[in-house]
Parts: sequence; structure tokens; C-alpha cells
Amino acid sequence: MLIVGFCGNIFPAFLFPFAETEVSSGFAGMLNSFTPIFTLLICFFIFKTPVSKRQVWGLIIGSIGAVTLSLSGIKGNENYSLIHVLAIILATFFYALNLSYIKFKLNDLKPFDIAALGFLFVFPFALVASLFFNAQEVIQSNNHAMEGLIYIAVLSIIGTSLALVIFNQILSMSSPLFASSVTYFIPIVALLLGIIFDEKIEAFQIVGMFVVLLGVYAINKKAVLK
Repeated sequence: MLIVGFCGNIFPAFLFPFAETEVSSGFAGMLNSFTPIFTLLICFFIFKTPVSKRQVWGLIIGSIGAVTLSLSGIKGNENYSLIHVLAIILATFFYALNLSYIKFKLNDLKPFDIAALGFLFVFPFALVASLFFNAQEVIQSNNHAMEGLIYIAVLSIIGTSLALVIFNQILSMSSPLFASSVTYFIPIVALLLGIIFDEKIEAFQIVGMFVVLLGVYAINKKAVLK
């Protein structure tokens, strides 16, 4: 449960905001394409799940697209740095580790129980972190603090808690690779939102994203048809 709490919530919740101080939300969403690639590697190396030749080729294609996407993002915007891109890639690795452990170690628990216990286990650490980073002082001194708290509440309730319960339900009925296929939709939604908010999206980034998704499709093809 500690692995689920930290890898599924605490670490990504820090890494994504850190990365998006420089990286656009559209590009960050595209980088989520790494999740199924890491899922395949974790399932193979840690949980000894068999991997087909088609999945290996999908992994190679996805990796090429992922590297292309990452480099194009850095090249396309002078404000981007490798450390911010790597922060998102690391977050996708934690997501993959999280969903793999839920499937192989916590499959006997209900989706709501997994979500509730995961948050319960990391609550003390989150509380200490809020005190360490002077969250109370920021709330009192920043004029936009209350507005920010409203957005954080929306992200916590809808984008994290509710989404996690639904995701765990999907995971309980399928394989980790199939569940990670949510990656098909995250880059597309993130790209559309980025366009809506007038973010700079390079054509090469879009090409890289579709190469990654092609590799992800090859990795998941059997699971999707099944």
C-alpha cells in the first residue's frame, strides 16, 4: 500500500507540478505515453510476465517515438530543460509501477479500498511535507491562495480520488497493459487543452506522440482485442 500511495500519488503529484513550471501541459500530456512502455518492462522484469515479439517491436517503436518527443520538446522551446522532461518520464515510471503492483499484489481488494488505503497510508507524509514547505504561510500571504485551493480540491476529488477508483476498477477486470491504454487518450486530451489555452505545440511533437502511440498499440494489441 505504501508503494501504491507513493508511486501512484505522492511522487507524481510533486513531479508533474515541478515539470510544468517550464513544460506546457500539452507536452506533459504527450509524455504520458511512456506509461505503457514502462508497464511492459516492469511486468516482464519484476513479475515475469511473458512478452511476445510483437510487444518487443512495439516497445522499440514506442521508445523511438518517446525519445523523439522528448528531444523535440526541448528543442522546440528554449525554456524546456532535460530535468523537467525527465521529471515527467520518472512520474510515468511510478504510475506504471503503481498499476502493476495493484494488479499483481492487491487484486483481492476492492477498487475503493485500494484508493482509500493508499491515501490513508501517505497522509502523514503529505502532512509533514505541507509543514516543511510552509504551505500555511503561502496560503495566508498569497492573494491567489484560495483560488488555488479550489483548483487543488477539484484535482484531488475528481482528477485523483474518483479517477483512481475508476482506474482500479478497470485494472481489476483486465491486464496492467490494457489499463495503461488510458495513455491513448491522455496525450490527445492534453493536446486539445493545450491548444485551447494557447500553448505552443510543435508539429514534430505531434508526430512523436503518434509514433509513441503506434508502439503502444502494438504492445497492447492482443489485450485490446481480448
